[in-house]
Amino acid sequence: MSRLAIDYDDVVAAHRRLAGIAHHTPVLRSATADARSGAVLHFKAEHLQRVGAFKFRGGYNAISQFDRDQRVAGVIAFSSGNHAQAIALSARLHGIRAVIVMPEDAPAIKIAATRGYGAEVVLYDRYTQDRETLGRELAEAEGLTLIPPFDHPHVMAGQGTVAKELFDDVGELDTLLVPLGGGGLLSGCATVARARYPRCRIVGVEPEAGNDAQRSLASGEIVAIDTPRTIADGAQTQALGRLTFPVLQQCVDEIVTVSDAELVETMGFLVGRMKQLVEPTGCLAAAAAFTGRARLEGQRVGIVLSGGNVDLNHFAELISTTAVDETTRAYQD
Repeated sequence: MSRLAIDYDDVVAAHRRLAGIAHHTPVLRSATADARSGAVLHFKAEHLQRVGAFKFRGGYNAISQFDRDQRVAGVIAFSSGNHAQAIALSARLHGIRAVIVMPEDAPAIKIAATRGYGAEVVLYDRYTQDRETLGRELAEAEGLTLIPPFDHPHVMAGQGTVAKELFDDVGELDTLLVPLGGGGLLSGCATVARARYPRCRIVGVEPEAGNDAQRSLASGEIVAIDTPRTIADGAQTQALGRLTFPVLQQCVDEIVTVSDAELVETMGFLVGRMKQLVEPTGCLAAAAAFTGRARLEGQRVGIVLSGGNVDLNHFAELISTTAVDETTRAYQD
């Protein structure tokens, strides 16, 4: 096995750096969810993390390792929202400048929060401009250190602390379901699972419209796609990273996909039955459990709810039909 970008010791070190800074988020249970999936589900509630998403872990872990010159110059990142907020808050906590490149159609709540944490926001068109090129040009011009949203060892290690905490709290699991965009969260979590419980089945979940990871693992090389049109804005990535891909190749058992309609239905279930406000991307793993895509019957399962940053008006629009259906079923029951 070739040397990967991170190992379990890197995650343990990240967990120490985050101690007392990141929230140790709770693990939620639901008898209704168990009955629906035919499994015993453990929901790792990263939508209750600082900035409303797991991304804070990786962002803080990366910035905490800056040297003096990097701290003086500042940091730059590109993100649809959650990584943006993570870097903005982490930079504020370290007293350094942050510049964030964000798509102009990112949820308004995410743009506002990023600015609220003190970052300078540069907007771009995700369908006509390349965020990586823009970010690297700004980094070079202003001497900023670029922290990409997933393809960075310190980011990957920080995200792996999600799984470390989950296993610390609930012990061994038969299957771990993790949302998948660029692979930072999944690569970190898979690293932990393989080290702690080698028999645990690791499944990544991405939107149907953006199944580049599924295709990449099937072909044995990174497959790039056009920006997928999906409500899961945190998973609108075009390709896996050169660092995340080898980890997924060696550690992940399967990639499954879910539709936008299934994400909406899952959002409705989580808010209606479990009283948890979770954004579309954050629902990817739960949707795979509820649709049966991951084959979980009789298993103990970990599910990462990765984020909760969604515009409330948009959320209401998305789940309005689902909410009516849920109410109807409740009365029929």
